[in-house]
Amino acid sequence: MKSMEKQNIEWKSSWDDEYLKWICGYANAYGGTLYIGKEDNTGNVIGVSDARKLMKQLPDKITSALGIITDVNLLFEEELQYLEIIVDKYPSLISFRGRYYYRSGSTMRTMSGVELDKALLKRHGLTWDSIPIPKVTDSDLKQSAIELFKEKAVSSDRLTAEDVDVEDYILLENLHLYSDSNLTRAAIMAFHKDPEKWVFGAYIKIGFFVTDADLRYQDEIHGPLIEQIDKVEDLVYTKYMKALIDYEGL
Repeated sequence: MKSMEKQNIEWKSSWDDEYLKWICGYANAYGGTLYIGKEDNTGNVIGVSDARKLMKQLPDKITSALGIITDVNLLFEEELQYLEIIVDKYPSLISFRGRYYYRSGSTMRTMSGVELDKALLKRHGLTWDSIPIPKVTDSDLKQSAIELFKEKAVSSDRLTAEDVDVEDYILLENLHLYSDSNLTRAAIMAFHKDPEKWVFGAYIKIGFFVTDADLRYQDEIHGPLIEQIDKVEDLVYTKYMKALIDYEGL
C-alpha cells in the first residue's frame, strides 16, 4: 500500500492546518490529492470523527488562506468516513503565509531566490532575458556593438542586408528585444555600453592554469556581450595559445 503514496498523493490520519502547505505545494506543482482519515504509512482508512464538519469548514479555510478553490469530498469505507481534497495545478504561483511551497517527489520544500524568480516568470510566460528594463533607450546602447551584430548576422546568413539596413529601434523590435516599450534584459546584455550596471556579473573571466593552484594569466572581458565574444576569441589565439605553446616547449 505504501507504494501508492507518491508525488501527487498524500495520506494523513487527521487534519492539521499545517497541511495547507501541502495544498499550496500541490497547486504550485502538478496538482494532487490529500486524503484525511488514512493511516500515514499504509494508506488504510481509519476514518475521522469530524469528517462532515471538516467537509464544510475546509473549503472556506483553504480559500481564505490560499485564495484557491479545491474539491473536498466525503468518502466512505464501510462505516468509516474520510475526506478527499483534490487540488488542481494553478496557472499563477500560490503563497501561504508569505512563502511559496512546491511539491517535489515525496517532499514539500520552500521556493526562494533564483528558483522562485524563475518559477514566477515561467507562470507568466516570461524568461529571464525577456524581462523589460525601464529607463534604458537605444541611445544607451553601444553603436559599435550593434554594427558588429549586423555584420555577423549578414555574414552568417541569419539576416539579409535589407533586414539590418533599418533604424536601430526597428532592428531591436524585429529581434523582439522590446517589451512594453522597454528594452529587454537580452538587449542590455548584448548591446549596452555597460551591461554590468544592470546585470551583475555580466562579463567573462578567462585564465591560463598550469595546475589547479597555479594561475599564470588571467583576464576579464567587459562591455556588450556581442563584443565580449570576439575579444575572448582574440585573447585565446593571441595570448593563451601562445602561453600554452611556450609552456609545453619548456
